[in-house]
Amino acid sequence: MIRAARNPQAPRVLLANSVLVPKWADWEHFHELEKKGLMMYGQMTAGSWIYIGSQGILQGTYETFAELARQHFGGSLKGTLTLTAGLGGMGGAQPLSVTMNEGVVIAVEVDEKRIDKRIETKYCDRKTASIEEALAWAEEAKLAGKPLSIALLGNAAEVHHTLLNRGVKIDIVTDQTSAHDPLIGYVPEGYSLDEADLLRQDNPELYVRLAKQSMKKHVEAMLAFQQKGSIVFDYGNNLTTATISGKSQRMKGWRMPSIFRVLSLPTSAPYSVKEKGRSVGRRFPEIRQIFTVRMRY
Repeated sequence: MIRAARNPQAPRVLLANSVLVPKWADWEHFHELEKKGLMMYGQMTAGSWIYIGSQGILQGTYETFAELARQHFGGSLKGTLTLTAGLGGMGGAQPLSVTMNEGVVIAVEVDEKRIDKRIETKYCDRKTASIEEALAWAEEAKLAGKPLSIALLGNAAEVHHTLLNRGVKIDIVTDQTSAHDPLIGYVPEGYSLDEADLLRQDNPELYVRLAKQSMKKHVEAMLAFQQKGSIVFDYGNNLTTATISGKSQRMKGWRMPSIFRVLSLPTSAPYSVKEKGRSVGRRFPEIRQIFTVRMRY
């Protein structure tokens, strides 16, 4: 970070998030710098000075589900069920994004305080610790064609396999857990929050190993849903990179849908304002031009 104000038109601060040149671009150096307060994991609006919570990702998440609806469900998620996990600062935008697209969503979260925050801020409609109750609510809303968001207290590595083994039909499976940081952002299967905190302090190496095992199980469930016909994707949180013996590799069989390619087209303005349910960038040429300017150096 550089303070750079030299004249009224100059930026006050030049900020770069998580910049490590390749020789040092590994988790060991990252965590060493993070402990010293010299590094952070930041993407897009999750930067240190520009993080604005769930509202910063709400539109992008909404647009992602809207594009999914356009490509696969006739323009609406009405009558569909989405399964996801993670209701933190970024993932907390998921329930509202699905219901704004008229769908039903079960969002698994291991931290009840995060669930309560989403309920309090109206980003999520209901909460439960019962899989049976969550499924009953979801089925009722689906049959009625009504949007509904349900926060389910639990661990995704466990819940996803339970739903899979029960043969529950899931239309869309995604994820926004903080899997990019296995030490801080993901709770291993079988551990309460307090137990996870103790293990994290006493034996971080074991914690990371157990977290990665749970992540692998989590992704295996997502792949199994994909094989059964669900549309499956992650949201750039590194979940689908399974770490085996210290080497990262993509999970075999993983296929990303084309929704992100469409949202990245120069004629689209996926992070602009909305007007009557359509992207303003697609409707008005003047605004589209703003989003397709090529920078010249």
